[in-house]
Amino acid sequence: MNPLPPKPVPRAPRVSLWRHLKLFRADILSAQPARLYRAWMAEFRTPFFRSVLINDPALLRLVLKERPRDFPKSERIGAGLRPLLGASVFLTNGATWERQRRIIDPAFEGGRLKESFGAMQAAGTAAVARMAPLADGRAVEIEEQASHAAADVIFRTLFSLPIEHETARATYQSFHAHQRSQPLLNLAAFVKGPAWMPRLHSRETRATAQRIRALIAGLVEMRAAEITAGTAPRDLATKIMTTPDPETGARFSREEMVDQVAIFFLAGHETSAASLAWTLYLLATHPRIQDRAAAEARGFSGAFSGLSGLQLIRDCTREALRLYPPVPMMVRETLRPERFRDRSLRRGTQVVLSPWHLHRHERFWENPNHFDPDRWGRAETKESMRCAYMPFSAGPRVCPGAGFAMAEAAVLLAALLSRYRFEAVEGDAPVPVAHLTVRSRGGIRLRVTERG
Repeated sequence: MNPLPPKPVPRAPRVSLWRHLKLFRADILSAQPARLYRAWMAEFRTPFFRSVLINDPALLRLVLKERPRDFPKSERIGAGLRPLLGASVFLTNGATWERQRRIIDPAFEGGRLKESFGAMQAAGTAAVARMAPLADGRAVEIEEQASHAAADVIFRTLFSLPIEHETARATYQSFHAHQRSQPLLNLAAFVKGPAWMPRLHSRETRATAQRIRALIAGLVEMRAAEITAGTAPRDLATKIMTTPDPETGARFSREEMVDQVAIFFLAGHETSAASLAWTLYLLATHPRIQDRAAAEARGFSGAFSGLSGLQLIRDCTREALRLYPPVPMMVRETLRPERFRDRSLRRGTQVVLSPWHLHRHERFWENPNHFDPDRWGRAETKESMRCAYMPFSAGPRVCPGAGFAMAEAAVLLAALLSRYRFEAVEGDAPVPVAHLTVRSRGGIRLRVTERG
């Protein structure tokens, strides 16, 4: 029998405020009680803040789709990420966010995905080559390999640079250090306080953020010079830097572009790396499904049009995103008094949307803790997918690169599975925790061998 995918042990139903904050600071996933996997809504009050977690489809629809302007991203959510992301589209609200999306969205429309397909394929070929000397049955740190491959994709797509380029490699290495030192949400994201209140950033977090931004600034300056000279390649960075706001005609400044590249790297590298690593782990613990996916991968034509034929690989990715959503929780804030499920909420209440709990919710999913990619072909899953599945968020703030991420996952998985077999290491199950994304506390080790 295949093992259940690992899941954090939830905290006790009742704990002291101090204990809860201590657990939260260590890992937001294990700091939550088990009842959230069945609840439609849960409320949490402390002397410092009040928050509600919502799983009710009607409330999710209200917050994300019907009245998104009334529930902006919490300003405090930027407390942990501001040193790296500045005023990127991930953190802004209102008119600023709308202007940023008007400039960014065209880069992901129409034929842009097809234009990026070559970069994905090149990164997949490079990932297969890097794995070759490791494919002798030894335990390989798969998160590291997945991170390398995803970074290669995003640099080739953004700046037409392979990961071996000096600046690309240095940015990747700094980012790898940063994601281990900084959680997506820290206490400052919830505890209201004055501007001078410490934001709980470690010295390492500040240092790696500054280094990453300095490296990105150098790439932006180089690309700006190439645009001026007429020699810039037609990649994502060029597209965004030369796209004017259709309403004002203004383009991103250099500083604004650094902010946007930082979030593209976070969204396009960090989340893709986490998804790829967990998918490989789940396939390693389910060898029959892996063999089916490998057969599908070997039949892949390598052409962009052939992506539609990678149905099982797509469903394996969907299922990995369900069990291990890269961004486990999102936080909105009420702009005015609201009433949720007969409870009155004050202005400034934190509204937590949790893909982690929603994707494993016992009222929506059959066998919610099992890895079952075939569920995506069953009729009963359609309703769950519509109202309880949001790895890329939903509504106006849905990730513009969602289609890109799914295509990237298919290309990288097809390349790796067609060449290699992945096996779990007995007694070495990963422990999921929330860093910048949902990763394993001690990494993910798998045995890798060549397929016959």
